[in-house]
Amino acid sequence: MLARLSSGEATVNELAEPFDMTQPSISKHLKVLERAGLVTRTRAAQTRPCRLEPAALEAAANWVEAYRSLREASFDKLDAFLKASKSTKGSSTSKGKKSAK
Repeated sequence: MLARLSSGEATVNELAEPFDMTQPSISKHLKVLERAGLVTRTRAAQTRPCRLEPAALEAAANWVEAYRSLREASFDKLDAFLKASKSTKGSSTSKGKKSAK
């Protein structure tokens, strides 16, 4: 739905078209997007066109990017720990083999 709205306003029916979902399910999804501030709906005659709110989407993208950076830093620390553990294990194993001879 967000991808479709990125190209311009659309009615609920236009948004529902590519999905195999009931109209109430589409409306529930739109309400969630509205509560998140990602979509707004207006009233134009008898239709209720939906519009993407790019500022809210940008804020969400910034948050995801910050979280991704934190996650990558955690993976880097884990990688360093595993490498250190492996080298420590490898040196203690080789010492054990030498003393066994």
